[in-house]
Amino acid sequence: MTRSPDERVLRRTAWRVGLQTAAAVAVTVAVLGAVAGLVVLRSQHHAEDQLVRSAIDQADDVGDPPAGTWLVVLDGERRSATPGLPAGLPGAADLRQTAQDHLARSSDVHAGGREYRLRTEPFRNGAIQVVLDLRGEHEERERLVQALLIAGSAGLVLAALAGAWLGRRAVAPLAAALALQRRFVADAGHELRTPVTLLSTRAQLIRRRLRKGGDPAALASEADELVRDAGVLAGVLDDLLVAADPREPPADRLDLGRLADEAAGAARAEARARAVVVRTETGRAPVTGSEVSLRRAVTALLDNAIRHARREVLVHVAREGRAVVLTVTDDGPGIDESVLPTIFDRFSSGAGDGGAGARRRYGLGLALVSEIVARHGGSVTAGNPAAGGARLQVRLPAARFPETTKNSPAG
Repeated sequence: MTRSPDERVLRRTAWRVGLQTAAAVAVTVAVLGAVAGLVVLRSQHHAEDQLVRSAIDQADDVGDPPAGTWLVVLDGERRSATPGLPAGLPGAADLRQTAQDHLARSSDVHAGGREYRLRTEPFRNGAIQVVLDLRGEHEERERLVQALLIAGSAGLVLAALAGAWLGRRAVAPLAAALALQRRFVADAGHELRTPVTLLSTRAQLIRRRLRKGGDPAALASEADELVRDAGVLAGVLDDLLVAADPREPPADRLDLGRLADEAAGAARAEARARAVVVRTETGRAPVTGSEVSLRRAVTALLDNAIRHARREVLVHVAREGRAVVLTVTDDGPGIDESVLPTIFDRFSSGAGDGGAGARRRYGLGLALVSEIVARHGGSVTAGNPAAGGARLQVRLPAARFPETTKNSPAG
């Protein structure tokens, strides 16, 4: 699947935001983990000190120390120890030194692959030493670290995904604006090239004839053509501006049947020049939306039909349940089946207007119709009737409103 430049920029930006969010979460988890570890370590040391203190205060002999501890008493030259004292213990040097100088000592030693805390204090005629197994504290810290790693890893993944999602939502308006800008520039370049070229060519011809003292009647005819081409250019600019407007259409109450009649009346002059008859079959058809936008859409459908019709264009407007349906049918060559899926894309075109090698073309007009209808909550379809020609149909939500509408005649 090929992505547009804007989509690639959006995707990279979203993942960059996701990774930055994950990095921020990682730092936060690391700091919180370090704080939690320090709190647990401090709590464990405090509990160890209390247990050792309790063992020494309650020591009458070495036979019944608190769980996880062993006692060693040095009384003169006589030493006694709790049964099951780990091999390699006690710390004999600490016992002798404390018995001599009567100073308490603490140290951590390793014996048999485990770590023990030794606390030696003066006791009676010698010294007493408490041996505390630190395995439980180590296992608790390991469980804490594992829990932090698991939770942190899951949090990082979720943070990256959530950050990417939020980042995509955050930059989506910017991407839409960039896409709208690119589309407007592309549409303007494509649609304005031909009318601007015609204006320039016709102006040059008029200037050349003026310099040669041309016939005034011919010059007047050329000037009329220049004005007509300028009108075409103005119409293209109107289409571009309507297509580029991101705002929601104003909620005017309209009679689409009346609007279609007016648009058909305005188009009849062009139709007569092409020997085409425009007929209307319209009834009261209430809708809500922008009169300017909907008029441009109906006009675009009529322009398309008149350009390709051989003799007749029919505009039919009726209410069907909760919808209003506008149908524009011409008796032209119909729409190439290969073009139907993309007929409402910009600058779609297809072959087959009845002439040798000619093509039925669709520039910005039908794309404009599709966008306007979509913004009004409706849909537009195209097809080829069994009787021939082409049919384009717009379906809009019907509106409920009072007896008179914005574009209905008084009374």
